[in-house]
Amino acid sequence: MFKKYTLKNGLRVIVAPMHETKAMTALVLVKVGSRYEKRKINGVSHFVEHLLFKGTKKRPTSLDISKELDGIGAEYNAFTSKDHTGYYIKANYEKAELALEMLSDMLFNSLFEAKEIERERGVIVEEINMYEDNPLMFAEDLFEQTMYGDHPLGWHIAGPKEVIKSVTREDIMKYHHYYYQPKNMLVAVAGRQDAKLLNLIKKYFGQAKNKQTIKKFPSIVIKQKAPQLSLKFKDTEQVQLCLGFPSYDYFDKRLYALYLLGVILGGSKSSRLFTSIREKKGLCYFVLAQVNVYQDTGNLMIQAGLDKSRLKEAIVEILKELKKIKRGDVTTSELRKAKDFLKGKLILDLETSDHVASWFSKQELLTDKMLTPAKQLELLEKVKLAEIKKVANELVVTKKINLSLIGPFKKKNELHGLLNL
Repeated sequence: MFKKYTLKNGLRVIVAPMHETKAMTALVLVKVGSRYEKRKINGVSHFVEHLLFKGTKKRPTSLDISKELDGIGAEYNAFTSKDHTGYYIKANYEKAELALEMLSDMLFNSLFEAKEIERERGVIVEEINMYEDNPLMFAEDLFEQTMYGDHPLGWHIAGPKEVIKSVTREDIMKYHHYYYQPKNMLVAVAGRQDAKLLNLIKKYFGQAKNKQTIKKFPSIVIKQKAPQLSLKFKDTEQVQLCLGFPSYDYFDKRLYALYLLGVILGGSKSSRLFTSIREKKGLCYFVLAQVNVYQDTGNLMIQAGLDKSRLKEAIVEILKELKKIKRGDVTTSELRKAKDFLKGKLILDLETSDHVASWFSKQELLTDKMLTPAKQLELLEKVKLAEIKKVANELVVTKKINLSLIGPFKKKNELHGLLNL
C-alpha cells in the first residue's frame, strides 16, 4: 500500500498510491510542536504555521497563495499539535506538481514580513479568545494542563496572549530556521499518482539543506500520588467535565487494549457511558472517552457536557462504570463489538487520500516505523478480555485521577471527596 524513501538530505518520503480516486493529497509534517518550546516563546510553533501562509518570495502575499490554490479547486490548510506541525494540499492528481511546489515554497521561502507578523498577532489572540470562550473547545486543554502541570505538554498550543503579543520576529525566524530542516520533516503523497511523482518530490524538496543538529524535546515522567482537580469558573448553564488518567506512549504494547477499553467505555452511542449517563440518567447531551498518545506518555480521558445541578451525580456514575470495568465486567460480545467498531472506523477513514497520507506519515514521524492497517487490526484482534481488565486496574486508580471542570463553580473541597475508586 505504500513505499518509503529517504532523500540525500535526510527528508523522508512516503508514497501511497490509490488507483480508485483522481484526488491526491500532499502532506508535509514537521517534527515540532508546542512541547518543543520554552515558556518565553510558548505558541511560536503555531505562530509559524500561520505565517507560512502570508507570502513567499515568489508569491508575496497570502492572496497570491490562496488565489492560486482556489484556482484549481484545492483544499488546503495546516495544523499544529504538541509534537508535530502539518501542511497539506488536496487536489486533482494532475495538479500534483503545483501542490508540491507550493508547499516547498511556503516551507522554505516564506518572507516573515514584520507587518504580517504584527497583523497576525491580533488574529491569533482572537483565536485564543475563541477557544477560551468556548468551554467545549477548551476543556481538553484544561485537562492536560491539570495532568501535566508546568511541563510543555501541559501548556496551550497557541500559547498565552502575552507571548503572542510580544514574541519577536527574530525569535520566530530563529525557531523556523532551527526546526524546519529536511531531516526533521516528512513528505507524504497519497491518492492517484503518475510515474514522475518521486522526481517531483526530489525536485522541490531534495535541494533543501540541513543547518544543525536538533535537540530532543524535554521528556516527562509522571509521578502523581494524589487526585488532581482544577476549576475554571465560567457562568454557564452546562458544565464541561474532563476526567482521566495518565496512560501509555506510542511504543507500549498495552496501547491496543487501552484503545479497546476506550471504545467500550465511551467510544460510540452504544457505549457504557453514553448508555448510562445520557440515555438512562439524562445527565448530559454528550459524553465520550478517548485515548491521547504521545512519544513518552499518554492519557485516557472522559469528557462530558453536564447538567450543572447534577454534577456530583454524574461523577459518581462515571466512576461506577470505571469500577465495573476494573472488576472485569466486560463480556466477550462487548470486546467483539469494540474490535469491529475500530475496524469499521479505520476502513472508512482510509477511503480518502488525506486520511491515508496522515495515517502513514504520523506513524513514521512519531514512531520511526509504520504498521499497515492490516497489521494494526491484527494486533487489535489479539487483545483478550484479561488484558482489558489488567489495563483498567493499572491505570484507573484513585491517586491517578485528574478532573477538570469549566462551569459556575469556585470550591474544590466538596468534589474531592467523590474522587475515590
